[in-house]
Amino acid sequence: MIASQLALIYGTYLIATASPGPSNMAIMATAMRDGRLPALVLVAGVITGSLFWAILAATGISAVLSTYAQALFAIKIFGGAYLLYLAFRAGKSALKPVSDFTTPDAGRATPRYRSIYRQGILMHVTNPKAILSWIAIMSLGFREDAPVGWLPAIIGGCAVLGVIVFGGYAVLFSTAAMIALYARVRRWFEVMLSAVFALAGLKLLVSQS
Repeated sequence: MIASQLALIYGTYLIATASPGPSNMAIMATAMRDGRLPALVLVAGVITGSLFWAILAATGISAVLSTYAQALFAIKIFGGAYLLYLAFRAGKSALKPVSDFTTPDAGRATPRYRSIYRQGILMHVTNPKAILSWIAIMSLGFREDAPVGWLPAIIGGCAVLGVIVFGGYAVLFSTAAMIALYARVRRWFEVMLSAVFALAGLKLLVSQS
């Protein structure tokens, strides 16, 4: 029973993590535009943000938070505004001339890893769906007869799956073939990325629940 329940929890988390969304799109774009290391730094930020809500959910704090409409409303507003900011940045990048991306690397700015890591954290910490998803996962995992180490197994297992999925995107999309593809379709990809961020941000801002 314990093994089957863990499998259900891991499967739920895996589907949610692997599904297309702003975080996955941001990792893909960073990998193709800036390379593998910056993308992995972004992954580290995303995992950190996810673990933040996981720990709160495990301690019951996020369940209390979800009962306060004002708190979730504030998170939604901030998260929606941040996603719109990322949409603006992606749109601005799409308008840059092709020459900016075909010149030698010496002319390009060195990625700011602290800023990239912070972006990954903010994308998850300001996402109310992450709160509710972890509450749902913990609800699936709640057992009165839970063995010692049950919650660490849930959080640790999901964290490993997150690293595999998000890290896999970072590695796959930083290959030479993907970078070459990005060079050809950079503008269209940035436009699509901007649209994804904008739609996600607007959905947060106008949603009623």
